[in-house]
Amino acid sequence: MATRPPSLPTQMKAQFLDAFNTSYALRSVLLPTLTSAHDILIKVDAASYCHTDAVLGAGKMPPNPPSFPHVGCHEFAGTVVSIPPNFSSPSSFKVGDRVGVPGRAFHPCGACFECSSPEGPDADPPGYSVYCPHSKNNGISTDGGFREYAVVDSRQVAPIPEGMSAVDTAVLMCAGVTIYAALKRCGLIPGQRVGIMGCGGGLGHLGVQFAVAMGFKVTGVDNADAPLKLARSVARGATIVDAREQEASEVAVQVGQEDGKKDRGDMGLDAVIILPESQRAFDYGVGLLRNHGKCIVVSFPEQGFHLSSRDLVFRDISVMGSLVGSNKTLREMLEFATKHNVRASVRTLPLSKLNELVVEYHKGEGGKLVIDMALPDEQS
Repeated sequence: MATRPPSLPTQMKAQFLDAFNTSYALRSVLLPTLTSAHDILIKVDAASYCHTDAVLGAGKMPPNPPSFPHVGCHEFAGTVVSIPPNFSSPSSFKVGDRVGVPGRAFHPCGACFECSSPEGPDADPPGYSVYCPHSKNNGISTDGGFREYAVVDSRQVAPIPEGMSAVDTAVLMCAGVTIYAALKRCGLIPGQRVGIMGCGGGLGHLGVQFAVAMGFKVTGVDNADAPLKLARSVARGATIVDAREQEASEVAVQVGQEDGKKDRGDMGLDAVIILPESQRAFDYGVGLLRNHGKCIVVSFPEQGFHLSSRDLVFRDISVMGSLVGSNKTLREMLEFATKHNVRASVRTLPLSKLNELVVEYHKGEGGKLVIDMALPDEQS
């Protein structure tokens, strides 16, 4: 099986983690090779930094740590430069196609329960599942996008809509599909109320835009100046709350009165999505809910969250986790983002400046940070 056309270089630059809690190291290595009929080789055009990259780099990513040296990034985008000569299917990609690449799922087994028995209206057809326990995940359990070229599974990627840049696409490959899927999991209809805890973060400010475009009444909550400023800049009619100034109970009563509710248990939001890892954010989010409301948990702090049995039993609050989305959902999200002009606030740096990007990330100023391969190394 041919692995690359002769016009491609034999070496590339990549940023490696050689141990936990260390800086990335830039060095040259051979291009990766195709090993499966489903593989395609892409030239990486943009690679986005995610909170999970920080968690992984600190050695706190469950359940299994990566092997070193490791190339991170599980949300990236690029251009197809090589495909196996025997690769053919109705959804085949060709050289020159632009694709967005999520982390999950690289080489799923195709035969386990998850792959053979997909559940729900957004599941992919039998034979492929992003939840396959035997698959690898780009940027987590196998190498990802912080390199000039990458091998990806053609079943996991999505075509980039015309008019959307690689930088805009990259941030949607995890942050975008994760918050989009979480919003769908809320099970709401237009006109109902949803809250987004951490509305000024990478996922949060995208979630505000998606939720408004879905027709929901949106309440975004954050507790720092820069994220709140970002959230308000993309609010599009959403209500943005500073948690330092208003208690959850006050916000719940306020929206209840706007809806003409008279009973306290009926006042509040129909659903809330928890993005921060703090217990206070979790408690605040649950406090926003009306009785019978739904709490969707996206974050996974190392110590977990404490749940009040009183909320579960006496208020009938339901709690559900949400992790990324199927390839079907990924493609739907991209089309939705294009139609409704959902875009992330991004700052870009070249591949050589990845360690500077990580420093910027830890400042917690919101938005997304992206490696743009088109930027010259000297740009900062």
